[in-house]
Amino acid sequence: MKNTSILAICLLIGCTTAQDPMAMNESDWKEKLTPEQYHILREAGTEAPFENRFDRHFEEGEYSCAGCNAPLFRSAEKYNSGCGWPAFTMPWNENAITRHQDNSLGTLRIEVRCAKCDGHLGHVFTDGPPPTGNRFCINSAAMNFTSSDELNSTNSWAAATFGSG
Repeated sequence: MKNTSILAICLLIGCTTAQDPMAMNESDWKEKLTPEQYHILREAGTEAPFENRFDRHFEEGEYSCAGCNAPLFRSAEKYNSGCGWPAFTMPWNENAITRHQDNSLGTLRIEVRCAKCDGHLGHVFTDGPPPTGNRFCINSAAMNFTSSDELNSTNSWAAATFGSG
C-alpha cells in the first residue's frame, strides 16, 4: 500500500527517475539512442525520404521526442505532403519546439529542435496547407509514437480515488 501511495503521488506531481536530458553528455546520448537517432538528434542528420517509419503513418495518437519523450506533434495535424518525411501543420504547442536559422546547405532554412533536450527534429517550411501555411518536415527517427488507445489506457490513473473513499 505504501509503494502504491508513493507512486500515485509521484504521478500527480510529475516525479521521474529518468535522467535530465539537458544534463546528459554525448556518451550518455550514444548509450540511450540508436545510431540513427543519435545521428539525427545530436548531429542534425537526416534520414532517407519515403523509407522511414512515419511518412505514411496516419494512426491517431501523439508523437514525442525520441530523446526525451516530450510531446511534439499530434496526428490531427499530420498530413501527406509528398515530401517523403512526416509532415505536420503545427507542433503540439509552440513551447514544444525551438526554431533556428540553418544555412548548412547554402540556403536559409529554419531548423526545428525539441525545446526540452535540444534534439534536431527537422525543418519547417512555409509551403504547407491552411490554416497555418506551415510544413513541419520531421525525421521519423527523431520521434516515438503513442496511439490514442495506449494514451487512453495509460491515463486511467487520473480517475483514481485517494484516501478512504
